Amino acid sequence: MIDATPVFRLAAALRRRRLQRLDPVESQRRTLLRLLRRAAGTRFGRDHGFGRIADVAAFQAAVPLRRYEEMWRDYWQPAFPVLRDVSWPGQIPYFALSSGTTSGTSKYIPVSDAMRRSNTRAAFDLAAWHLGARPGSRMFGGRSLMLGGSTTLTEHAPGIFSGDLSGIAARTLPSWARPFVFPGPELALLTDWEEKLDRIARGSLELPIRSVSGTTSWLLALLERVRELRRARGDAPDPPYPSLDLLVPGGVALAPYRPRLERLIAGTAAEIREVYAASEGFIALQDGGVGEGLRLSLDHGLFLEFVPVEEIGSAAPTRHWIADAEPGVNYAVVVTSCAGLWAYVLGDTVRLVGRDPHRILITGRTSYGLSAFGEHLIAEEVERAIADAAAAISADIADFAMIAVFPDEAAPVGRHRWFVEFAERPSEAAAARFAATLDTRLSALNDDYAAHRTGGTGMGPPEVVAVPPGRFAAWMKSRGRLGGQNKVPRVVADPGLAAELAAFMSGS
Repeated sequence: MIDATPVFRLAAALRRRRLQRLDPVESQRRTLLRLLRRAAGTRFGRDHGFGRIADVAAFQAAVPLRRYEEMWRDYWQPAFPVLRDVSWPGQIPYFALSSGTTSGTSKYIPVSDAMRRSNTRAAFDLAAWHLGARPGSRMFGGRSLMLGGSTTLTEHAPGIFSGDLSGIAARTLPSWARPFVFPGPELALLTDWEEKLDRIARGSLELPIRSVSGTTSWLLALLERVRELRRARGDAPDPPYPSLDLLVPGGVALAPYRPRLERLIAGTAAEIREVYAASEGFIALQDGGVGEGLRLSLDHGLFLEFVPVEEIGSAAPTRHWIADAEPGVNYAVVVTSCAGLWAYVLGDTVRLVGRDPHRILITGRTSYGLSAFGEHLIAEEVERAIADAAAAISADIADFAMIAVFPDEAAPVGRHRWFVEFAERPSEAAAARFAATLDTRLSALNDDYAAHRTGGTGMGPPEVVAVPPGRFAAWMKSRGRLGGQNKVPRVVADPGLAAELAAFMSGS
């Protein structure tokens, strides 16, 4: 196979220089005005007077925040599936099916041709930063393994399809890129996730895999499966892909998985670069080291706003943008895009950690939190606490979820129940230490949690239930949510889903 890395390295160097010279405020201002001009003739543009908007303040005054449900009800659903000049000029050819992690309801997110180009440019930016950090990299000298959902798409009308975003990406992959990508169409079309994972693992054993990308938890499952196959045929199981150069996880928090992933790629030249890529757009990517945050994509057809989380449901929320967003504040992300999303509340929360360049840490979901007893836990605290608890007993975690257990006659004080799938089942003493560390860290991170735990009268200590390997995958399969971009919900606040999870994990 031809090593195309030298060609890409030159283009990557030019792109890095351009990004380093980029004026973030001016870039975002220009992006918004371009989007407004392009969509001025759409139904949404006419309704909101796009032709009269000349700056960010006027846009924020004219276009209120909207969630998916409002965009769907007021603009997309009446015309679906043929969205022509509704909120973006021309006809929308694709819809990414996005099942909300917390709500579980499938959403049809418009994907325009402009958005596909935006995603491609952002992906190249990731490669550009990687090539800059690794002068000896040969990431384009082999195959790129894209671990996504099925590429089977549903045709709703002539030329209009819906499906997994990874399926849309595979369908629209340029012909020149196909020889560099694995799996091919035959495997990519498979809908049975377990069969697909196994066949991808088997098919990749003899290939020069240079990069692997996908949802973090499923990447872990793939690498473990490749190890099993190598061991079964008498090969050295580690590393699973000896020629690996880059591992690109996304979709779920990386922290609980990082130690295990790092061990799996030990012995290769690979590095891990996290991305924040949603169905609604490629928001940010890791351009620096571990813990430095993800660099916002500011010149790819997305205009980003940031609303303090506590104001997201208010009648007149404060709307910040790159010019005035402050580090250290927990913000809800609001996106305006080249696919016809306008002041759209994405559902994710972030914290700005730097302004030169603008980098963020993902802190959770606007609906991802638990306050069954007034403890007001947020996703960032949950993820940090479980990562620290795992480190305290030198354990690797495959998956986890937590629910609230309310008081009853047998237990007069409520508590949190954590279902944890460890890579190796801990001893009883280690499990107890894990639970104690979890409790201690949550108390340190959250004053409300600490107050409710004081004296054990407001809330009991966390209960940790170690479940067998594969239990979460089995649960997701039972819900028709196995593989691809589907994610295990970390905090299950819905009583019905919590009861279903508890029953499944107990085997009843």
